[in-house]
Amino acid sequence: MQLIDPNHPAYRHLWVRAAIVAVCFGWAVVELITGDPFWAVLAGGAGAYSFYMLFWTFNPQPQVTQPAAQAEDDEDEPAATAEKPAKDGQAE
Repeated sequence: MQLIDPNHPAYRHLWVRAAIVAVCFGWAVVELITGDPFWAVLAGGAGAYSFYMLFWTFNPQPQVTQPAAQAEDDEDEPAATAEKPAKDGQAE
């Protein structure tokens, strides 16, 4: 199960990926300083996982753009003519 999708467009910039990893490891340091080793291990694990997903195995896929919808050319076919109603309301 993937918790981080490395192909998401939000992770395309290097600074975004570095900031995520730095915040996770920074929070682990804060937790160690304040004396909560349990939360430090969890934040460090999140940092390690994010580093693994966003740097170690990061292989960005080129962004796929679909061509704009093209109108079908009906130049070869004659346009359907609408029947004109007669004066009495019925089609001719």
